[in-house]
Amino acid sequence: MTNSCTLTQQTTTGCPTNLGDRIRFDDTRTIPGTDGGTSPIYDDDPGPRYTPKPFDFNSCVIDWDSYNRCFRARQDAEVVEEEPTIPAITITDLAQFAPDPVATTGEPDNLGVAGMPTNFVAAASAHTRTGALFGIPLTVRFTPVGYDFRYGDGDAASTTTGGQPWAALGQASFTPTATSHIYAERGTYDAGVTVRYTAEVDLGIGWFPVAGQLSIAGPTQQIRIFEAHTALVARTCAEQPAAPGC
Repeated sequence: MTNSCTLTQQTTTGCPTNLGDRIRFDDTRTIPGTDGGTSPIYDDDPGPRYTPKPFDFNSCVIDWDSYNRCFRARQDAEVVEEEPTIPAITITDLAQFAPDPVATTGEPDNLGVAGMPTNFVAAASAHTRTGALFGIPLTVRFTPVGYDFRYGDGDAASTTTGGQPWAALGQASFTPTATSHIYAERGTYDAGVTVRYTAEVDLGIGWFPVAGQLSIAGPTQQIRIFEAHTALVARTCAEQPAAPGC
């Protein structure tokens, strides 16, 4: 049987010796009592017992080999700059790319006869221009969709077509068309047309429409209107070119 003697036994009652058939105490001691002390005070704060130093990456790189310094485990995420947003494009913004004004013409040769149709033609067509808006390259496409004719005698008309010559329409001269106008009296009139366009924009990713219409007023065109009179004659102008009215 082994001898197990604790520290308490050694300092109080002595350490018993086990000889197999009897137990013998080597010594007997009396330890005078002492006043009870205070209970230990524990700090519940699990934080570090020292003030952490800010991480200095450059010092870590320089000293790591000799001082076994550690590196930052996680680098800050790279800041990605957002691409600038494209401002909303309005039809007014596209005025700098506007098509050239269109002048109207009266058929035939800017002349007409009072009381008979004068045919007006405004030769507008689709128009494309390139440039930059808000610092961004773009292409603008204009398409004519409306024509506001001013005839100079106080009358006006709006159409969806710019008109065509009588020959292209397969009609006889001085017959009504979608863009013709009848002047009541002879005189000289300042006629004109305003063409209305819709717009589309391509920023390199395809066409998209822009709301609204852009109106481009054209220059005035003088139209001379004459009176026509009929008379009975003995011969035609071919037969007598010097006859009145020939």
